[in-house]
Amino acid sequence: MARLIPTEAYEAVLTAIARFPDGASIEKIEQNLSAPPNRRTLQRWLNSLIAQQRVCREGQGRAVKYRLGESRNTEVKGDLAEHAEALIPLSPEARDIEKQVRQPVPLRKPVGYNRAFLDNYRPNETHYLNDAIREELLSQGQVVGGSEPAGTYARQLANRLLIDLSWNSSRLEGNTYSLLETERLISAGESAAGKNAQEAQMILNHKETIEFLIDSAGEVGFNRYTLLNLHALLSDNLLDDPAASGRLRTIAVGIGQTAFLPLEGPQRIEECFEQILDTATAIRDPFEQAFFVMVHLPYLQPFEDVNKQVSRLAANIPLFQRNLCPLSFVDVSQSTYINAMLGIYELNRIELLRDVFVWAYKRSCARYSAVRQSLGEPDLFRMQYRDLITQAVATVVRERLTKHQAINHIQRFAQEQIKTADRQRFIEVVETQLLSLHEGNIARYRLRPSEFHGWYQVWS
Repeated sequence: MARLIPTEAYEAVLTAIARFPDGASIEKIEQNLSAPPNRRTLQRWLNSLIAQQRVCREGQGRAVKYRLGESRNTEVKGDLAEHAEALIPLSPEARDIEKQVRQPVPLRKPVGYNRAFLDNYRPNETHYLNDAIREELLSQGQVVGGSEPAGTYARQLANRLLIDLSWNSSRLEGNTYSLLETERLISAGESAAGKNAQEAQMILNHKETIEFLIDSAGEVGFNRYTLLNLHALLSDNLLDDPAASGRLRTIAVGIGQTAFLPLEGPQRIEECFEQILDTATAIRDPFEQAFFVMVHLPYLQPFEDVNKQVSRLAANIPLFQRNLCPLSFVDVSQSTYINAMLGIYELNRIELLRDVFVWAYKRSCARYSAVRQSLGEPDLFRMQYRDLITQAVATVVRERLTKHQAINHIQRFAQEQIKTADRQRFIEVVETQLLSLHEGNIARYRLRPSEFHGWYQVWS
């Protein structure tokens, strides 16, 4: 029996939620489905719909309710799309892809897996990233000497990287933990109130996987051992069938909100998986390697679920090995990333994902202060909200708020002061500033050393 996540299932969930204008509990949704899945599967579907901005979640704990996002946030979604477009400069080819994949699913041509897309790639002859792009990324990502052992730079960044990459990769899957909530979960093992256990499990799985990659940087590669274990770690306690963790799929799967039908047949999946690994291993350039696996692993869908997460962490393997700045997907918009993957699935076109990858890598370099010489213009968002960011950070410090109190304060502040389309980004910026705060940079927030030290005692 094929395990499907078809458009019809999502539509049934949306129809169930639509019956409750004031919001539906997960119990109400189950009661209004003709064939309700198990609770974990339904939560996964809801998280996917949240990531697509078709559903929004409100409340905490047992009071959580789900409401339709389409009718409530039509204007907001337009603003978010415009903001994401302004944040990531897109080529004309990338814009064309976005235009095509934003059409309603019934208007998009159903397509299956195209083996020629993989067969036509020739390592070190075919290049998804041209020479100029690869040279630019190398100039920004190269931070330590070539004689250092593999994983040296990743180990230096480990504490920061565990939080950033775990949070951003989980966020792209619809996880609603904030950056500070992620930091508390990873550092202190404290789950956020009102969040489901699946979200915490996803983040902790990312942490374990990143630690595995850092600790084994000199040994891992694009081989079965590495990729199967990446999947096992990332999918731990998240799949309906526990035995599917770390195993290539033997059943059919479907992907919601796309006209793409993944490859079927265990033997063919096995053949393509091995071909992807062999091809990736043969690629000499680390950035081309990273991007190749971000394209072809999700396109094949070799596992029952968690394929995109595997591809994002696998993309860091060549970067860790060569002591390049890691890729942590800082500030990447969910909607733009989803559209980029749809461009791969339905059109076999890489331009939108390429633009996202290049921009995201530069943002990661800026995040870790790896290379500063050619990072371009200052962040216009931070310039626009400079005074409010300063006010939010200063209040947390002066009132000596704990991490839990700070999370609630920042969310309330954003609700009151920031327009809807910019709230999530504002919250991330403020939380990032707090996590980076030290005695040497408090003057920018007009804080005194005594205020900082008094706050830091309760914060740490």
